[in-house]
Amino acid sequence: MTAITLGQAATQALGGFARGRKPARSGAPHRTGAPVLRDSIEAGTFEEMFFAVPAKGETDALLRIARRTLDAGRRLRREARAGTRALTNAERTIATLTAGAVRIYEELLTLARLNRGRVFPSYDHLSEVTGLGRATVARALLILENIGFLVRQRRFKRVAAEGAGPRYKQTSNVYRPTLPQRVLAYLPRWMRPAPVPDDAMQYAADQRDAVTGMIAGLSCRDLAVVTVGGQLGKALAKLGAGIDRLERESHNHTQPLQN
Repeated sequence: MTAITLGQAATQALGGFARGRKPARSGAPHRTGAPVLRDSIEAGTFEEMFFAVPAKGETDALLRIARRTLDAGRRLRREARAGTRALTNAERTIATLTAGAVRIYEELLTLARLNRGRVFPSYDHLSEVTGLGRATVARALLILENIGFLVRQRRFKRVAAEGAGPRYKQTSNVYRPTLPQRVLAYLPRWMRPAPVPDDAMQYAADQRDAVTGMIAGLSCRDLAVVTVGGQLGKALAKLGAGIDRLERESHNHTQPLQN
């Protein structure tokens, strides 16, 4: 009787997996304490390179561009409903812009102007100051990111917890307002930024080539320190140091060719 019961239980379990059903949670705590979202970076390891101080009048110009883009998106949606023409992928993305997303963008730009580009509000703060729900805030940020009005980076931080091993907790995202190239065609000429001079473009290209050459010449250890940073960078640096040591030994103790 016991064997039949166990067999039935196994059959039911396998049937559930075959139908794509998720197994029930065991209730055990996550091994790192709290879940960390994918593509998150440890807070305090990258912000100085991420944030950028806005130039004088830059935030006001970005807000005017966002409002003009909202009007352009409404016209595109009207044309799509009328069936006068098919929208391109870029136009469909612009047509998703909403008034709520522009209001969220206005608050992010205000924080960037007041805090010298250091923008890291929580969803609760954005919801409170704009009067929008958390779900609306989340959708608005995704729309702004897809169009290119901002760059968003997830962060996590270490927290004290009982037991062995570090514990992590998700913290607020960081944001950097940007100007999307795809909206320039829908702006009046006086709102478009002036083209970059040729000498400035050549200087930027030379700088990129110099950085690429410098990175290519780094050892595995130095590459991990420069490109990753934080606790993960330290761990990868130790691994890279071992790889560098093995490569040096292979070059120093080569065997002569046998006749």
